[in-house]
Amino acid sequence: MTEPRETDTDAPEADFQLSRQDIDAINKAVDDGDGPALDAALEPMHAADIADLIEQLTPARRREFLHLYSGEIDGEILSEIDESIRDEVIEQLPHEVVAEAVREMDSDDVVDLIEDMGAPEQQAILAALDESDRAAVERSLTWPEYSAGRLMQSEVVTAPEHWSVGETIDFLRAEEWLPDQFYHVVLVDPRRHPTGYVTLGKLLASRRHVLLGDIREDSFRTISARQDEGDVAHAFNKYHLISAPVVDDDDRLVGVITIDDAMSVLDEEHEEDILRLAGVGEDSAISDTVVETMRQRVPWLAVNILTALVSASVIAFFEDAIARLVALAVLMPIVASMGGNAATQTLTVAVRGLATKSLTRTNALRIVRRELAVGLGNGLLFGLALAGVTYVWFRDPKLSLVIAMAMVVNLFVAALGGILIPLGLEKAGADPALASGTFVTTVTDVVGFFTFLGLAAVILL
Repeated sequence: MTEPRETDTDAPEADFQLSRQDIDAINKAVDDGDGPALDAALEPMHAADIADLIEQLTPARRREFLHLYSGEIDGEILSEIDESIRDEVIEQLPHEVVAEAVREMDSDDVVDLIEDMGAPEQQAILAALDESDRAAVERSLTWPEYSAGRLMQSEVVTAPEHWSVGETIDFLRAEEWLPDQFYHVVLVDPRRHPTGYVTLGKLLASRRHVLLGDIREDSFRTISARQDEGDVAHAFNKYHLISAPVVDDDDRLVGVITIDDAMSVLDEEHEEDILRLAGVGEDSAISDTVVETMRQRVPWLAVNILTALVSASVIAFFEDAIARLVALAVLMPIVASMGGNAATQTLTVAVRGLATKSLTRTNALRIVRRELAVGLGNGLLFGLALAGVTYVWFRDPKLSLVIAMAMVVNLFVAALGGILIPLGLEKAGADPALASGTFVTTVTDVVGFFTFLGLAAVILL
């Protein structure tokens, strides 16, 4: 029988966060101004954990931390720091530290670091690079923003397709410029057009005399440097790619995109969609100040006030009916709340489907029919349930009928708006995640109030 393993109390927590002991040791070192103790506490940590720690500090505390630890900031840590505070961190680091960190980074990480900087800051970073690395970064910056050309790294391992496994292995052993991580050897013709690639696993498993062209992968596909990075991430996820060559307008090899960069884009796309749906701004971050956070949220709250006034005007139109039958005021929020929640469910599915390209022109009609059927079914189910509760509560069968009918109509309209509004915005070229929520909420509130109070005015009064 296997002995149970002892728990290491000094190990990171199960959710891969820093342990309380680590945080206490780091805080004590910063409070004491003890640089060696801080170095000792951070030395065994992964660069991503150190970057996460820097992001969570207040600006004042971050300055103290960087003053003690600045000499240890390398390219790996710098590339892991969230872009929302990266400029702030760079400003507080000595020039020689930044220069050394940048020299350690792959070209794609350098591009990500400087693409949003001003010209003087960009030139200062570029000046720290070797001539060949600087040229590679400058070429990447010529491609459109958010394109594969910006996402790719220029360091690509290539070989002629007529080489043997032995020749390729000897070449790899002799070269010193190879990237720290790569997954394929890209095969190219004399004009540097990629014709396939070979995985490192298959390369090492094959005999030396085997030709690379005989062991190339079937999954090979190239990506245009002008392709939108969101489409690139979708392709990696759909076709289970590990890396993919990037070609220019003449189909010549200019770089390669690896899975870690593609998945970072996919994660950013999902994060932006969530933030936009909530109306808090796509650039929102935990490290933002109170003023920055308010500036991002105020515009959407202002829009919500305007849409709420539209709903309020509908209620005001039936003021006399509400005054004559107080039960309407009691039940009215239930109709609006159910409609809003139902619309949010449909809207979330639609926006997610559009983002992942699983909701397309081919299946849009089928999905619309499904959501309408779900809305109608839920409306009948909860309409009957709420009618029963209303009858027990108020002993008024006509009022029960009104709320049942209003529930059916509102949940059906909620489903209709939740699916058609994002589809319409997508077709119009607008971002469905950014504007759908406000439109859908307004539609469900207005329809819910108008249907419920309108039916009450006709049937009850």
